[in-house]
Amino acid sequence: MDVGTLAFSALYQFGDAFAFLVLSACGLAVIFGMMGVINLAHGEFIMCGAYVTVSAVHAGIPLPVAVVIGALVSAAVGALVEILVIRHLYDRPLDTIVATWGLSLIGTQGTLILLGSTMAGVGTPFGSFQVGDYSYSVYRLVLFGMAVLVLAALYALFNWTRFGVMARATIQVPHMAAALGVDTRLVYSLTFALGAGLAGLAGGLYAPTMTLVPTMGTTFIMEAFVTVVVGGADVFLGTAPAAALLAVVKATMTSWYGQLAGQIGLLIAVIIVIRVLPRGISGFLLRERA
Repeated sequence: MDVGTLAFSALYQFGDAFAFLVLSACGLAVIFGMMGVINLAHGEFIMCGAYVTVSAVHAGIPLPVAVVIGALVSAAVGALVEILVIRHLYDRPLDTIVATWGLSLIGTQGTLILLGSTMAGVGTPFGSFQVGDYSYSVYRLVLFGMAVLVLAALYALFNWTRFGVMARATIQVPHMAAALGVDTRLVYSLTFALGAGLAGLAGGLYAPTMTLVPTMGTTFIMEAFVTVVVGGADVFLGTAPAAALLAVVKATMTSWYGQLAGQIGLLIAVIIVIRVLPRGISGFLLRERA
């Protein structure tokens, strides 16, 4: 393998790992980083988005539209969960963990009972291209582009829109926001729905690349949590740098020693970062700014 092909392969694997980490973690970062809610049902929102997306494709709807529908359905389910369950458990993190774990079990087992152990998937679109002796999926490049687009859209939403200002005010100083006339309950519901919708978007985007089973959320949730933990509480200063760092480790170890080594290297990197930066990357950056 020549140097150019080797370099492209390394960049491709990095982009693939980066996209997976970002798309898996963004919804969780919004819910945990901004609301302080540890959502153990994150994987089930991803599963919901994937199942709805594939069902829509089977009904004859184009894949891009189906992905949007999957994200919207997950957002709607997230809003319902916030109103019925999460709203009553703010400032009670242990209770929230138990409640969302229960929702996770209900979602997984309910899907298994209603829809069976698997669902027929859809093919990966756009085909492949050749570089040297190796073939690469075009759709993986699309996923990388979507990850960058999601990060940019979130930054714009929370910094340049009225909703973003109200959301940051509500989450940072809720009593002051309420005194100024902000409907804090609505903002909490919309923020949780946004996080759930982002999870559904990840599920919809990755649905063509995976076997659809009720437990598919577990494929995402470990890497989503470690990305958020390494990134820290700030969604924008933490998620992207954490995903980039972990993607380098995972891609390097995977290319050298295989998939299992990539997972082990990822976890070792997480342990080291947490030991050195207990408040995560964003905590370190914010401290340096101060």
